[in-house]
Amino acid sequence: MLAVTFAQLFAMWKEENNSLNKEFVFDNFVDAFGWMTQVAIEAEKMNHHPTWSNSWNKVQVQLCTHDAGNTITEKDHRLARIMDKYYHDKQS
Repeated sequence: MLAVTFAQLFAMWKEENNSLNKEFVFDNFVDAFGWMTQVAIEAEKMNHHPTWSNSWNKVQVQLCTHDAGNTITEKDHRLARIMDKYYHDKQS
């Protein structure tokens, strides 16, 4: 598998329906759930919580800021970068 740079990971987010959307794929359920746990701790610190779902090794993520009228804000971009960083670190 070719290594993906951090910048390439961030470029993979799709802007749809006033939200940032992305699917993360891991080797297994434990890696996916571990990543979600890392992200959950950071999201709680930010008081900014993703809409997400997990099915075995895949995590579907949707980010938007509810208190800003369900639109994309800097908070969403910041949490997306955190998610990408933890994903990149786990893949390295």
